[in-house]
Amino acid sequence: MLNVKCFKFLLPLALLLTGCQTKQPVINIIRDLEYATYQHQGETKQLLLDLYLPVVEGSQQPQPLLIYIHGGGWLEFSKEICPGEIVAKKGYAIACINYRYSTEAIFPAQIHDAKAAVRWLRANATQYNLDPSKFGAWGASAGGHLSLLLGTSGGVAELEGNQGNLDVSSEVQAVCNWFAPTDFTQVPPAFSEPFNPEIPQKYRGVPWLLYTKVTYKLLGGAVAENLELAALANPITYIDSKDPPVLVVHGELDKIVPISQSEILVEALEDKGVPVTFVRKSDMTHSYRGANKERFSPELIGMALAFFEENL
Repeated sequence: MLNVKCFKFLLPLALLLTGCQTKQPVINIIRDLEYATYQHQGETKQLLLDLYLPVVEGSQQPQPLLIYIHGGGWLEFSKEICPGEIVAKKGYAIACINYRYSTEAIFPAQIHDAKAAVRWLRANATQYNLDPSKFGAWGASAGGHLSLLLGTSGGVAELEGNQGNLDVSSEVQAVCNWFAPTDFTQVPPAFSEPFNPEIPQKYRGVPWLLYTKVTYKLLGGAVAENLELAALANPITYIDSKDPPVLVVHGELDKIVPISQSEILVEALEDKGVPVTFVRKSDMTHSYRGANKERFSPELIGMALAFFEENL
């Protein structure tokens, strides 16, 4: 059951969920495009993305682009965990990006990479027939966090990085966030010392254990000892009235990221007059899987695409 605020896209959502589209387009998949490089332990490494481009017969119109950022606590998973083919089969161009794990570099490396990906895609928009004025950011959990930062921190120099195309904008025009962390200081930490996996019984049953582990790794230490960096990583820090529309989806059964993280985000967006749609799902955990074990819930995909259809 949905508790929906400002839900203005029911008709396109219904069409997407019932499959009332024309026949599926041919998809051109371009994998492992290098959008930037970085140094790690004296070695140059690539940052890669995949592009899923629907071939629309008889149309030369540049396409809006969705940029999907995977979750995984900023320390695991990859661009392969992405609804690329699902989305492209519905006629939407989508890029799925990798970014540096917190095991390689602490924040703000991750948002530096995400912004570099946006700049690269915009700089190469003509080559791939993309509309550089219609970019949407989308992600789940840690990926949702980075998507929110793309939406709220346009023009913030500290978060831009220096990975090429610096004369190109890294801003996006719409954001879809599934159950992302926002203000790390508002979640009671499960521990303050370095996590010790040798004594797991110490942590058994402690609330927000995984949240504490991944934010500790992202900041290079406890949140309480890194408040300036936590503020830098908080998308709420940068919200102003010029930010793009945001869709927020969060499950009330989430035991990884409390729904209060989305509540404070939505309140801050509303206070600044940013268009925001908040979908609370009473039956959803920290997962985007479908009821029939689909990797991505058709309902959530439909909701996201309807939102982007309206706002791009």
